[in-house]
Amino acid sequence: MASANTSGSEENFSCSICLDVFNSPVSTPCGHNFCRTCITKYWDDQVKFKCPLCNMPFNTRPDLRINTLLSELAAQIQTSIRVKDKLCVKPGEVPCDVCTGTQLKAVKSCLVCFISYCQTHLEPHQRVAVLKKHRLSGPMDRLEDRMCKKHDRLLELFCQTEQVCVCQFCTETDHKSHPVVPLKEEYEVKKAQLVKIEAEVQQMIQERLNNIQEIEDTVNRSKADADREIADGVHILTDLKRCIEKCQDDLNRMVKERLKSTKKQAEDLIKELEQEIEDLTNRSSEVKRLSHTEDHLHFLQAFRSLKDPPPTRDWTTVEVRPPSYVGTLRRSLDQLEETLNMEMKKLRDAELKRVQQYEVDVTLDPDTAHRRLILSEDGKQVHDGGVRKKLPDNPKRFKYIYVLTRQSFSGRFYFEVQVKDKTTWCLGVARESINRKDLIILTPETGYWTLYYNKDVLAFHDNTDVCLPLRAELQKVGVFVDYDEGLVSFYDVEARVPIYSATGCSFTEPLYPFLCPGNHDFEGNNSAPLIISPVNQTD
Repeated sequence: MASANTSGSEENFSCSICLDVFNSPVSTPCGHNFCRTCITKYWDDQVKFKCPLCNMPFNTRPDLRINTLLSELAAQIQTSIRVKDKLCVKPGEVPCDVCTGTQLKAVKSCLVCFISYCQTHLEPHQRVAVLKKHRLSGPMDRLEDRMCKKHDRLLELFCQTEQVCVCQFCTETDHKSHPVVPLKEEYEVKKAQLVKIEAEVQQMIQERLNNIQEIEDTVNRSKADADREIADGVHILTDLKRCIEKCQDDLNRMVKERLKSTKKQAEDLIKELEQEIEDLTNRSSEVKRLSHTEDHLHFLQAFRSLKDPPPTRDWTTVEVRPPSYVGTLRRSLDQLEETLNMEMKKLRDAELKRVQQYEVDVTLDPDTAHRRLILSEDGKQVHDGGVRKKLPDNPKRFKYIYVLTRQSFSGRFYFEVQVKDKTTWCLGVARESINRKDLIILTPETGYWTLYYNKDVLAFHDNTDVCLPLRAELQKVGVFVDYDEGLVSFYDVEARVPIYSATGCSFTEPLYPFLCPGNHDFEGNNSAPLIISPVNQTD
């Protein structure tokens, strides 16, 4: 009888204090029911005892006992609630299409009705003869997407030709000649492929994370380089400022000392002149007094001492010449220039060391070398052999005595070439798509960025060659390229000074180091090789 009531509303078995299903329900003398814990706690906070529902007062605190029947019914309700909660659909589960209100999870799907049923609503399919003939399967979501639109049949096969899911009827019509397999079989194949795809995706993710890290590292290095450059610049400019201030102080001191010396000379001469004037004034007074005396004896005796003038300097040869400041400022500037040259030497040395950090290892490519060129076995030296060798006609081979390296580069790179004992040579970088067979003009427009030397001429090849000052004892040339900045710089490695920098260059493809050792004559002039040399930081 109790179980018949369990389908009633849960509200009939709820405590009016906690609003939940009764837990150990007790009845008050007025006939109302509460959870024992709820009514006990309620009365613990009251001075007078009364029913929370009808406010009936009690003279004494009632002695409450468990309502056995109500407790059993409440327990059944709680069990029903727990079962219902358990049967309710959860994320990822298939809901019953028939349930209204709270949906329970489906236990079966009917492939005829296209409906998923919970255990309760499935009962007709297990009892009614006609429904028992329907084909049931495990619960499936979105049944309409699992059915063939053309034949209203379950998609349970996979066409390997067109890579689509098909029904049994499809294999007898549109896909009759196509190989088909059960979905599960293709599922296993595709799942294995998915593992591979996942691995590839993870690898791509990792590569991009590595790219991010590389970019961040580059930014950090750039910041460190910028901080170091600013610090070095501030240090050098502070020293120069201090040097300029010292030159200014030395100039002021020197000029003031010369002016002071001239003023001292003038003051001494004026003092001497004033003393002579005083002596002469006194003598003039004595002469005037003597001229008025009538005493012949005194006159003659005094005249003897006054007839000779007092000793004085010959002032016709004395002059005060203003100090000459000619060359004073120049000497100060010469000193400043010497300091500047020393600082510039330090800067140039530091600049060369920085670019040398981008050294690359290159070897000459025999497939590009002109037939007269002789390359060393290690690919580091080249010179004109004077005789054309019989070699296969390679499209990469130059018509002139030029050669490229095997390696090409973008980004930043640096290499050094020894040009000692050469009377003519040309070297630099060239792009990959340069003309190698027809008339070759070495300019940036045609893809060549090169430095040229011939006895008394040193120049950078351009539409109008840029003539450069000749450097004595030019023995080794360094070439630095900053691809992104469009920069090609040449250095005198021994003197550790820049020769020339081509800026604003436009690079659109990989660059190759380029060497031309030049022709040698019958007397053996210019027979020395161009040598690709390793960088020596202690040079």
